[in-house]
Amino acid sequence: MARCDEGYLCEVCGQPVDEIVDSDLYLRFVIGLVPESELTQAPERHIRCNPVQAQFIVHEDFEPAIVDGVFSKSELDADHVRQQEALVTAGWQRLQEVSGAGLPVSEYPLTSGQRREIQNNA
Repeated sequence: MARCDEGYLCEVCGQPVDEIVDSDLYLRFVIGLVPESELTQAPERHIRCNPVQAQFIVHEDFEPAIVDGVFSKSELDADHVRQQEALVTAGWQRLQEVSGAGLPVSEYPLTSGQRREIQNNA
Protein backbone atom coordinates (compact mmCIF):
# COMPACT_ATOMS: atom_id res chain seq x y z
CA MET A 1 0.00 0.00 0.00
CA ALA A 2 1.29 3.48 -0.83
CA ARG A 3 2.22 5.82 2.00
CA CYS A 4 -0.63 8.16 1.03
CA ASP A 5 -3.08 5.27 1.42
CA GLU A 6 -1.69 4.37 4.84
CA GLY A 7 -1.45 7.90 6.22
CA TYR A 8 1.59 8.93 8.16
CA LEU A 9 2.73 6.25 10.58
CA CYS A 10 5.06 7.02 13.45
CA GLU A 11 8.42 5.35 12.86
CA VAL A 12 8.79 4.86 16.63
CA CYS A 13 5.45 3.48 17.83
CA GLY A 14 3.89 2.49 14.49
CA GLN A 15 0.62 4.29 15.20
CA PRO A 16 -0.87 6.89 12.82
CA VAL A 17 0.02 10.53 13.36
CA ASP A 18 -3.51 11.80 12.84
CA GLU A 19 -3.17 15.46 13.75
CA ILE A 20 -0.65 18.07 12.67
CA VAL A 21 -0.42 19.27 16.28
CA ASP A 22 1.07 15.84 17.15
CA SER A 23 3.51 15.76 14.23
CA ASP A 24 7.24 15.89 14.89
CA LEU A 25 7.81 16.12 11.13
CA TYR A 26 5.70 19.27 10.82
CA LEU A 27 7.22 20.71 13.99
CA ARG A 28 10.68 20.27 12.43
CA PHE A 29 9.34 21.83 9.21
CA VAL A 30 7.91 24.83 11.05
CA ILE A 31 11.20 25.54 12.85
CA GLY A 32 13.27 25.19 9.69
CA LEU A 33 14.87 21.76 10.12
CA VAL A 34 13.03 20.05 7.24
CA PRO A 35 12.49 21.64 3.82
CA GLU A 36 9.01 21.53 2.31
CA SER A 37 10.30 19.29 -0.48
CA GLU A 38 11.01 16.51 2.06
CA LEU A 39 7.62 16.48 3.80
CA THR A 40 6.36 13.51 1.80
CA GLN A 41 9.59 11.52 2.18
CA ALA A 42 10.96 12.27 5.64
CA PRO A 43 10.09 9.90 8.50
CA GLU A 44 7.19 10.86 10.72
CA ARG A 45 6.91 10.59 14.49
CA HIS A 46 4.58 11.82 17.17
CA ILE A 47 6.09 14.78 19.00
CA ARG A 48 6.15 12.69 22.17
CA CYS A 49 7.92 9.86 20.34
CA ASN A 50 10.87 12.23 19.89
CA PRO A 51 11.44 13.21 23.54
CA VAL A 52 14.88 14.70 22.87
CA GLN A 53 13.16 17.47 20.91
CA ALA A 54 9.89 17.47 22.87
CA GLN A 55 11.76 18.31 26.08
CA PHE A 56 12.29 21.81 24.67
CA ILE A 57 8.56 22.58 24.50
CA VAL A 58 7.83 24.71 27.54
CA HIS A 59 4.15 25.62 27.60
CA GLU A 60 1.36 25.22 30.14
CA ASP A 61 -0.68 23.20 27.62
CA PHE A 62 2.15 20.72 26.95
CA GLU A 63 3.06 18.14 29.58
CA PRO A 64 6.86 18.28 29.92
CA ALA A 65 8.87 15.54 28.27
CA ILE A 66 11.67 14.19 30.45
CA VAL A 67 14.87 12.82 28.95
CA ASP A 68 17.52 11.01 30.97
CA GLY A 69 21.17 10.75 30.07
CA VAL A 70 23.50 12.78 27.91
CA PHE A 71 20.70 14.21 25.74
CA SER A 72 18.77 15.58 28.72
CA LYS A 73 18.56 19.34 28.58
CA SER A 74 19.91 19.38 32.13
CA GLU A 75 23.19 18.08 30.66
CA LEU A 76 23.37 20.68 27.88
CA ASP A 77 24.74 24.22 27.73
CA ALA A 78 22.26 26.62 29.38
CA ASP A 79 22.36 29.13 26.48
CA HIS A 80 21.67 26.37 23.96
CA VAL A 81 18.78 25.11 26.09
CA ARG A 82 17.22 28.59 26.31
CA GLN A 83 17.49 29.03 22.53
CA GLN A 84 16.05 25.59 21.82
CA GLU A 85 13.21 26.08 24.30
CA ALA A 86 12.30 29.40 22.69
CA LEU A 87 12.47 28.03 19.13
CA VAL A 88 10.78 24.66 19.64
CA THR A 89 8.06 26.15 21.86
CA ALA A 90 7.36 28.84 19.23
CA GLY A 91 7.21 26.10 16.58
CA TRP A 92 4.79 24.05 18.69
CA GLN A 93 2.61 27.14 19.19
CA ARG A 94 2.69 27.75 15.42
CA LEU A 95 1.41 24.21 14.85
CA GLN A 96 -1.53 25.01 17.10
CA GLU A 97 -2.23 28.15 15.03
CA VAL A 98 -2.05 26.51 11.59
CA SER A 99 -4.12 23.48 12.52
CA GLY A 100 -7.41 23.90 10.70
CA ALA A 101 -6.58 27.46 9.61
CA GLY A 102 -6.76 26.63 5.91
CA LEU A 103 -3.30 28.04 5.21
CA PRO A 104 -1.14 26.61 2.45
CA VAL A 105 1.71 24.46 3.79
CA SER A 106 4.23 27.00 2.50
CA GLU A 107 2.95 29.47 5.11
CA TYR A 108 3.36 27.14 8.10
CA PRO A 109 7.04 27.76 8.91
CA LEU A 110 8.37 30.51 11.08
CA THR A 111 10.30 32.89 8.85
CA SER A 112 14.08 32.97 9.14
CA GLY A 113 13.71 36.44 10.67
CA GLN A 114 11.28 35.12 13.28
CA ARG A 115 13.63 32.23 14.09
CA ARG A 116 16.59 34.60 14.53
CA GLU A 117 14.56 36.96 16.70
CA ILE A 118 13.30 34.11 18.86
CA GLN A 119 16.79 32.75 19.40
CA ASN A 120 18.34 36.19 19.97
CA ASN A 121 15.72 37.02 22.61
CA ALA A 122 16.13 33.69 24.41
